[in-house]
Amino acid sequence: MTSEDKERRNAMLDRVLSRGAQALDDHDTTHEDDQFDLAERAALTRVAGLSTELEDITEVEYRQVRLERVVLAGIWNTTQAEAENSIRELAALAETAGSEVLDALIQRRDKPDPGTYLGKGKAAELADIVASVGADTVIIDSELAPSQRRGLEDVIKVKVVDRVALILDIFAQHAKSREGKAQVELAQLEYLLPRLRGWGESLSRQAGGRVAGGAGIGSRGPGETKIELDRRRIRARMSKLRREINAMAPSRETKRKNRARHHVPSVAIVGYTNAGKSSLLNLLTNAEVMVQNALFATLDPTVRQAKTADGIVFTYTDTVGFVRNLPHQLVEAFRSTLEEAAGSDLLLHVVDASHPDPHGQIQAVRDVLGDVETGDIPELLVFNKSDIAEEAVITGLRAEYPDAQFVSAVSKEGIDDLIDAIENRLPVPDIDMTVLIPYERGDLVSKIYALGTVEHESHGVEGTSLQVKVPAELVDELREFQRPDLVIDE
Repeated sequence: MTSEDKERRNAMLDRVLSRGAQALDDHDTTHEDDQFDLAERAALTRVAGLSTELEDITEVEYRQVRLERVVLAGIWNTTQAEAENSIRELAALAETAGSEVLDALIQRRDKPDPGTYLGKGKAAELADIVASVGADTVIIDSELAPSQRRGLEDVIKVKVVDRVALILDIFAQHAKSREGKAQVELAQLEYLLPRLRGWGESLSRQAGGRVAGGAGIGSRGPGETKIELDRRRIRARMSKLRREINAMAPSRETKRKNRARHHVPSVAIVGYTNAGKSSLLNLLTNAEVMVQNALFATLDPTVRQAKTADGIVFTYTDTVGFVRNLPHQLVEAFRSTLEEAAGSDLLLHVVDASHPDPHGQIQAVRDVLGDVETGDIPELLVFNKSDIAEEAVITGLRAEYPDAQFVSAVSKEGIDDLIDAIENRLPVPDIDMTVLIPYERGDLVSKIYALGTVEHESHGVEGTSLQVKVPAELVDELREFQRPDLVIDE
């Protein structure tokens, strides 16, 4: 997006939000591979003149699909600040999906209209805006019931997409692994199933049942309708996808058990989307994970190894970012990603300190993590982008979260303190042992260095003498080499 496009988008949002503020006041008196990744993302940018209907994707040159010119719409019964934050986030989501945001409409309303979501008057006003700017899609900042979507489409005469479908579309564009793609498709089908619709005679196939086989009079019936056939095919596809995803689970579990068996501590990096989790991972581990200033830049979990200053090996896991009102289909579908957080020894909760509502981001992430039982895992709050946040905001956050770390992945400010804080919170080896390891068992010495702490070491005729602190999982393996009376020369 060019600077001119950004200025136009920001001017549009400011205009829309000023209208919304007035409405609220009326009612409210109180690396190289990474470059290929980025190029692939850019290739998905929508361009004008190409169809988005279901067709052979090879017909669409360079995988580019039609530019959707969108108008945003939403209703609010909360505060002006929350309304502004949400509409800006919806605009960012739409742009991440590759759309061009032209205008927006927000309405102060206690509850949605059951027929058109916005109400008859606002729906007509929205239709006028859509016609005047030449939009081909409307995005609603909420989840719509099937009847509400149909009602709106009947009034405004263009495609209507809700927030859930928008997020699913972003995930479908960006998922790369086989498992990630399968999970996204499953979530999309779960969303689509109750929203199938048909028109006219395509809904029914009258010569169904036994009449097609020549059974004759008395056997005639409506047969299987088009929608019933589609639903049956969707359910069959969903069943197949669930079997495939379940078949992939043992591989993840094996990797986790392997780390647990060797007692490799793990740190799960969680946080709101675009908070800078991947940037921090790159800085902490030189992982060179793809970083992009876009929502949901990371969809598949990335695991990278690191070492403490004492030489203890542990892992970082970069997880998918969260967002307010995350579709429940995705919470379930991306449980594999969330399982990495549930099995960790420390949650590194990254927050965008420059965001207008960091408290809302924190709560949204904690709400989702509550679904995968992470309550007993220690959490370290990390406020990223502190170099561009307002000083008064940072002061307030420091007072409210005294144990949090404040860093900048760009300027590297506070990174050393963050590393110290992480290492201090990792489980430490706590069982003292004095052992004599024969030279032919160098593998054990390596394991001690990787998983424990070596306090003293000396070499003699019989082997390597070590005074160590080790985790409980390593005690049995070292017991036959234990020499408690051995004195090690320093």
